[in-house]
Amino acid sequence: MGKENATLLTEFILTGFIYRPEWQIPLFLMFLVIYLITIVGNLGLITLIWNDPQLHIPMYLFLGSLAFVDAWMSSTVASKMLVSFFAKTKIISLSECMTQFFSFGFSGTTECFLLATMAYDRYVAICKPLFYPVIMTNRLCIQLVLSSFVGGILHALIHIGFLSRLTFCNSNIIHHFYCDILPLFKISCTDPSINVLMVFILSGSIQVFTIVTVLVSYALVLFTVLKKKSLQSIRKAFSTCGAHLLSVSLYYGSLLFMYIRPGSAQAKDQNMMGSLFYAVVIPLLNPIIYSLRNKKVTDSLAKMLRRNV
Repeated sequence: MGKENATLLTEFILTGFIYRPEWQIPLFLMFLVIYLITIVGNLGLITLIWNDPQLHIPMYLFLGSLAFVDAWMSSTVASKMLVSFFAKTKIISLSECMTQFFSFGFSGTTECFLLATMAYDRYVAICKPLFYPVIMTNRLCIQLVLSSFVGGILHALIHIGFLSRLTFCNSNIIHHFYCDILPLFKISCTDPSINVLMVFILSGSIQVFTIVTVLVSYALVLFTVLKKKSLQSIRKAFSTCGAHLLSVSLYYGSLLFMYIRPGSAQAKDQNMMGSLFYAVVIPLLNPIIYSLRNKKVTDSLAKMLRRNV
């Protein structure tokens, strides 16, 4: 009988951010502007890469894929958050909750793989320039991108499968602004220990693998550049790698804090701020970090603007 009652709870309430009533409109407008800039920036970058033949090279294939994932992640989280500011009820069904988490989990994991792929691409381009066309063939690049997306889908599906074993009866209140996996564990009336272990193993393995790939790739890049003893090359390498490593550090730092240390889920405010950073702020920053500092992208943008003016 208890189990039957537990399965009846199929709707949840997303509490979102706790704020004073007078902050409702300013917060809504702030997040709306962030979301619009994120979408315009990332989709604009994709359009730019698609229309400029000079950008049809591996580096920009990966960059365009990253822009797509960032736009997807931002839409998954920010759209629901914006609606909730003025919604009379903040109810979300179990199926909608699972769909949102799948979409978020897919985009987050895919971004990890793409960041590692981009770092490897820079390693080959700088450390093995003569072999770059031989190594980074169109076939390999497409395989790397598809593998990143497939990896993201599989990772999210595994967690969805384990979430389906949980029942919810303790509470239907999710202290978050979207359906994330750790807040769901807290309101489950089924022991989520296996789920927590899977998060630790799978998410931890993916993050460690991709972080090591990024760090080793950029370490070899810097080592190669320093051997050349060219001041211009050193400045260029530090500028490029520094910007990339900043973005990677912010993104992985947030994920490590949230998912590799599940115990930190008790600090609800810290969790939501961390989630806000990697789900909303980082997709906004990536087009700036990876594109506006790139001369080919800025030149292509300038040419497009001149044609349309």
